[in-house]
Amino acid sequence: MTTDSLSLTLAALADPTRRAILARLSRGEASVTELAEPFAMSFPAVSKHLKVLERAGLVARGRDAQFRPRRLQPEPLREIDAWLESYRALWDGRFDRLGTYLQALQAGDPGGDRN
Repeated sequence: MTTDSLSLTLAALADPTRRAILARLSRGEASVTELAEPFAMSFPAVSKHLKVLERAGLVARGRDAQFRPRRLQPEPLREIDAWLESYRALWDGRFDRLGTYLQALQAGDPGGDRN
């Protein structure tokens, strides 16, 4: 995943409306009308959100005669998960050390495990 595609994906996910659209699409294909139902916004506004999701590769447009359902494309989400994995390992180590330090404090050792 290039930095540009990572930026596009993260920017697309930054908006709560777009995350809600992805959550709906995780249950299966849907038309723009179905995707717009829960929102108090115009169809053009929903279409703009969909274009952002499509540009990021998170949503694909199908074709079934006149019906153009949208569907979730999970690959960019998998790529973000892989990118975050290295940070997950870093934070797990830090939380483990914090847990050890807090246990030492509770045991009455204000220096933690530094002795």
